[in-house]
Amino acid sequence: MKKYIVTLLKVLIFFMILFESMRLVFAVHYWGFILVDNVPLTEILKCFIKCLPLDISTACYMALIPAVTMFVGVCVDKKTNYKWLRWYFYIVIAVYIFIVMVEVGIYREWRTKLDYKALLYLQHPDEVLKTVPTSQMVNLLVTWFAFTILFCWWYYKWIEPTDKLDNKRKAVLMHYPVSFVLVLGLILVGMRGGFGARPISANSVCFSDYKLANVITVNPAYNMLESMTKIRHVKELNKFIYMDAEKAMRITEELHETDCDSTVCHISKIERPNILIVLLKSWSADLVESLGGDPSVTPNFHEMEKEGLLFTNIYASADRSQQAQANIFGGLPGLPITALTYHPEKYYAVPSLLAPVDSIGYYTSYYYGGALDFGKILPYLRHNKFDKIVEHKDVDGGFHSGKFGYHDIDMLPWVAKQLTAQPEPFFSTVFTLSSHMPYDHPKIFEELGWVKLEKEFMNSAHYVDYALKMFMDAAKSQPWYSNTIFVFVADHSHGTEKNFPLESFEYHHIPLLITGVPLQDSLRGKTFDKICSSYDLPATMLAQLGLGHSQFIWSKDVFNRCYRPFAFFELNGGFGWMTNEGSFIYSNMNGPTDVELPDDVRDSVIEQGKAYMQRHFELFRNY
Repeated sequence: MKKYIVTLLKVLIFFMILFESMRLVFAVHYWGFILVDNVPLTEILKCFIKCLPLDISTACYMALIPAVTMFVGVCVDKKTNYKWLRWYFYIVIAVYIFIVMVEVGIYREWRTKLDYKALLYLQHPDEVLKTVPTSQMVNLLVTWFAFTILFCWWYYKWIEPTDKLDNKRKAVLMHYPVSFVLVLGLILVGMRGGFGARPISANSVCFSDYKLANVITVNPAYNMLESMTKIRHVKELNKFIYMDAEKAMRITEELHETDCDSTVCHISKIERPNILIVLLKSWSADLVESLGGDPSVTPNFHEMEKEGLLFTNIYASADRSQQAQANIFGGLPGLPITALTYHPEKYYAVPSLLAPVDSIGYYTSYYYGGALDFGKILPYLRHNKFDKIVEHKDVDGGFHSGKFGYHDIDMLPWVAKQLTAQPEPFFSTVFTLSSHMPYDHPKIFEELGWVKLEKEFMNSAHYVDYALKMFMDAAKSQPWYSNTIFVFVADHSHGTEKNFPLESFEYHHIPLLITGVPLQDSLRGKTFDKICSSYDLPATMLAQLGLGHSQFIWSKDVFNRCYRPFAFFELNGGFGWMTNEGSFIYSNMNGPTDVELPDDVRDSVIEQGKAYMQRHFELFRNY
């Protein structure tokens, strides 16, 4: 039995060293982020200590099968061959290191650990591979292969059991069962995380005020499996219950009540203008000079502001492209855990912006230079019944294709010419592409050398900005141009050199610019400063066309002088809420944080946000 216990201890130590080694790999890879965030070195060092309870739990889960298997072999009391067990360890080692490498790969873009929502996106691995720069993918694969070989070799040399752990019949009959029960009990206690009232969870080891330190600390395999087991299906869980359901409904309905129904701003000089939405991939507000960005990044967008109406206080409610489609065409706020596009059975419960505009004679179309199968966007767009959907495979322009699709300098001017063949009035969307990883667009500019963080993304935004100029130049020569309102809006935000945390309104701040010949002269060069969200676009556009929008229960007409300004964004375990009184971030684990509210309204505004989140998620579950 001594050899059996010693082997198990070596297994546990082996896994702990594996976890710490991969934690170090992640920390080294994102050392630049650590420096930019000013995370103290002592805080990073603590990660390698605070992680131990969750690492021990994870190691115990991994050691359970070997523990039972080796005990059975001991009790057989014959020369038992354990060499087959090496394949279990080889697979566990390879899979664990692969999870770490995937997390290293996605964190820069998504600012999250590998969880259920990320796995939904990874259902289309071909699309994910397109987004990863070839050099990064090669580096991650080489790292995965090297560490897998190293740890598999170490297991073989140091741990693999000999053919005979013990074969003393008397010991087997008298001592082994008792000893095994004790060993198994300790493993189960380790899996649970101790004798506390609650079992351990990923959140249990989050100790720091610095998000990146917590990301490094949490074991990626445990975090992923916890996320998958807790959220097998969205109907099985509502972790956003904060109050009585009727109270949540009442508060939410009050937030959408208006004392009048008066749209005070009619933006177009003509009754039925063409509407062209230019959906800017991953554009954050701080790419734009007027919204706090450096003037060298998007100078052409800044020029367009002089002839347009710039929204200065609009926020994306989520951080995925598939959720943006539901924002803009369904008026649905971002959803934690999942997205509407993954639930075809719920499409019919969410209104479509396309239906009312189609009813008054608009021709509808959607253009994208890549493939729309990522995030199940294409089925959702088809449900909305666009008259025409054009993606990569439908474009015959003789363009050079990047890894993710045709780049915007080629695609956007081509779309401008294609729109001429459409009947007017039209309601069209063109989705940009080049500011998406892997940022493999042609290098036609000198790099923005001052950028210290997110250099590739910042330079891609600069590239898209020039593509927008080419698009508008091409549009001006088309017959439809003088009858068209352009709506430039981001699908969601992205990390920039300012490195705002995902859990902040600064991160979710996006640009929205309305321009075009039909725009009222009184609005040119002006700003709209009220708080609003990207999912307010459907109600706002329908009101401008003189159409009702009551079916869009979450969307607000922002030009109604009586609407109540507020903005919301989702987090998998919480949300952000902003009103004229102030803002806060809410975490289901820590409660309200980053509270910027006067004391006299603090509790009531926090209650508003909680009611809104609860009602939104519960209603979606019941669709």
